[in-house]
Formats: sequence, C-alpha cells, structure tokens
Amino acid sequence: MQKPANPCFSSGPCAKRPGWSLAALEGALTGRSHRAAPSRERLREVIELSRRILEMPEGWVLGIVPASDTGAVEMAMWNLLGPRGVDVLSWESFSAEWARDAQRELRLADLRIIEAPYGQLPDLSRVDPARDCVFVWNGTTSGVRLPNGDWISDAREGLTICDATSAAFAMELPWHKLDVVTWSWQKVLGGEAAHGMLALSPRAQARLVAQKPSWPMPKIFRLNEGVWKGDTINTPSMLCVEDALDGLRWAESVGGLRGLIARSEANLAAVAEWEAQSPWARFLAEIPETRSCTSVCLRFRALEEGKQAATAKRMAVWLEEQGVALDAASYRDAPPGLRIWCGATVETSDVRALLPWLDEAWRVASGA
Repeated sequence: MQKPANPCFSSGPCAKRPGWSLAALEGALTGRSHRAAPSRERLREVIELSRRILEMPEGWVLGIVPASDTGAVEMAMWNLLGPRGVDVLSWESFSAEWARDAQRELRLADLRIIEAPYGQLPDLSRVDPARDCVFVWNGTTSGVRLPNGDWISDAREGLTICDATSAAFAMELPWHKLDVVTWSWQKVLGGEAAHGMLALSPRAQARLVAQKPSWPMPKIFRLNEGVWKGDTINTPSMLCVEDALDGLRWAESVGGLRGLIARSEANLAAVAEWEAQSPWARFLAEIPETRSCTSVCLRFRALEEGKQAATAKRMAVWLEEQGVALDAASYRDAPPGLRIWCGATVETSDVRALLPWLDEAWRVASGA
C-alpha cells in the first residue's frame, strides 16, 4: 500500500503547509526586540493578513495574545463576563473546561451549563439571547461542529464568545452572530504553538471599556489598546511570527478562505466515502451536518466496551510504527478511537492513502 507523503495527522500542533521547510523561517527577526519597528511591522502583518483572509467585518479589532487559544478564551472570559447571566455550551473536552472555569474559578453566580455527550450538540434552543454565551464552534476532541449560527439571535443582548480554534480558516464563521472569536496559530494553518488570536466585535469592545471585573486580573490577561496594533502583552517568538506569516501567505495562494474551506471539506468527503463502507469505523459525530472537516473523530461500530481503549491504543501505536499516521489517537477524555486531522494543510491524496492503513491497523489490533 502507498503511504501518505506526510504522516502528520495530529490535531495540534497540526501539519505544516505543503512544501514547508525550515527555509520558510530564513527571514525571521531572531535576536531582535519584538518592540523594534521591523518586528512590530511583522506582528501587524499577521493581524492584517488574518483579518483579510477570514473576511472579518469592519469595526472588529484583532490582537495576538499569550498562551495559544486557551489564553485567548480565558482572557475573553476574565475580561468580559460578569454583568449578565452566562450560558456555557459543553459537548467535548475544551468546552467542558470553559464551563468548569466559569463555575469554579470565576464563580459566576448566574451560570447555566447546557451539556451534551460526545458525538452530539446541546439543545441550542435553550440559549437565552439576554445572556452571554460561551461555546466552541468546532469540538476539537469530539469532531462535532455547529452547522450554522441560526440559533443565535440577531437581537441578542448578551455577548457570544466563540472558541473557533479548530474552525477558523476551515469553516464559515457568521461574524454578524459573534462578538468574540478566538483561535491559535497551531491549527488550520499549521503554525507553531503558544500564540493565540483574540477578535472583538464593537459590542464586545464596548463591554471591555465598561466592564470592571470583580476578580483579580493577571497581567497577561490585561488588555490595552496597543494589543490591537501588534503591541503584544508578553514576548512573542519572532520565529513563530515568521512561520505564521508563511502560513498566511500560503493561504492566500490557495484561494484564501474559500480555498482553505474547499481543501478541508474535500478531506472530510474522502473519509466519509470510506466510512460509509467500513465494517468497523464510524464517525463519533452522529449527524452528518455536524461532522467536523478538521478534527475527524472515529469510533468503533461494534466492539465491546472493555476492549475499545486497548484496541484504539494498539492501532495508534501500529500506525506510528509504520510511519503512516503520527499522533492519531483520540483525545484522552473522548471515547476510544482515532482522531485524524483533515485541516487545509493536509493533502487529500494523503488522506486517501491513509485510509487502507486504518483498515490494516484494525485488522492487526483486533485480530479480525
């Protein structure tokens, strides 16, 4: 069987763009202060290219923040929540983390956690437009995504805070329905870890000015006007900045947002065609319209529960030993199975090459 040309199917950090090499970093401003004029220009370029490719509306602001998407989401929650009741949608690991932080760390008095098990979405009709709402657009650990933003009221009074880390650059985001959007460099464009992006609508900006949180605010959470101009709160890696720019320029070269979405959807379609005929694998996402085109999660069709975890582990280890799929195990909190990253930097030819190897991994691990 032919092996994938690139065996990197990790869901974060993700595969580098096709053709990437260390030569992409040769222009990095290593040894320079991130406050120096040339460095600040590179940081501003990351912001402006991101805005342009994502087709972000006028009036929004965008900044580079510490601690990847996690830092961006927590920064939004710590700065913006409090004045209204809060609904948190929880249906996989990271959305559950935001729910726990709202409950245990911020200790919000008026908090509703609207939950669903892995593979499903919560009851979106329960979301109250008078309340703030925190949610992920794409469940990175469940492979379940929101099919649209129709459930969000255009007349909402609360803010919508959207963790879009494995959706941005691969899925259509309805910006008019959102007030805060976060992501990291390490997902769809294959950038390096530790840097997050935080975007605020005019409504969120107004809340930021008016809101005076009652809880202590760590220094790395304190937003100021300079953040939206490339003046980062802490020291970014200029190597990572150069790599992010390389990914953004590549994104433009493949057709911008439309091209990136098409690449990811083609990868999902390849897996779906195979899954429909598979005797052992099925999508963790139960409804086709909610299946992620980036973090594609697979579970077993018919295998007794007590054997699933060990079988999945053996499959992931075997795939890595064969050099065909690295880091393909499901997330530790998710149901046992495999998780195949299918974002825009992954070639559909590599996805198609991988699929027969998944069948062979099942045969080896299960004794079928």
